[in-house]
Amino acid sequence: MPTYIVSAAANRLTQQVKQRIASHITESHSDATGAQGFFAQVIFQDIAEGNHFLGGSPLKADHIFVHGYIRAGRTLDQKRRLLESIVSVIVEAAATENRYVWAYISELPPSQMIEYGNVLPEPGHETEWLDSLSTEDKAYLLSVG
Repeated sequence: MPTYIVSAAANRLTQQVKQRIASHITESHSDATGAQGFFAQVIFQDIAEGNHFLGGSPLKADHIFVHGYIRAGRTLDQKRRLLESIVSVIVEAAATENRYVWAYISELPPSQMIEYGNVLPEPGHETEWLDSLSTEDKAYLLSVG
């Protein structure tokens, strides 16, 4: 499951903005990779004042960071489109400038990931993986997104 951690100054993002960002990151991931929405989770982390430094000095700008952990195996084009889409989503939803949104993707081999009690599939094999799950697990995932 891709996990996207969005970090910003405490109280910078309202609940409504967080919901919008989470929905759009999920959509961006699905559009870029073809994976179902239930594979994406978005976690928000508030950074308390005085806990964020840039160049060794306290941050004085409106930075929002997104670090995405995704399954390895996506093409360079898929990852570029994903990153560009995520930045666009944050810029629009948070009413900020491109220069303040930094996004990163880290890849993990699917064979080194277990979610919902099962080793994750290689990209492109999500449907077969879903079909191999128990009826209860499959119903749960489909209800999520």
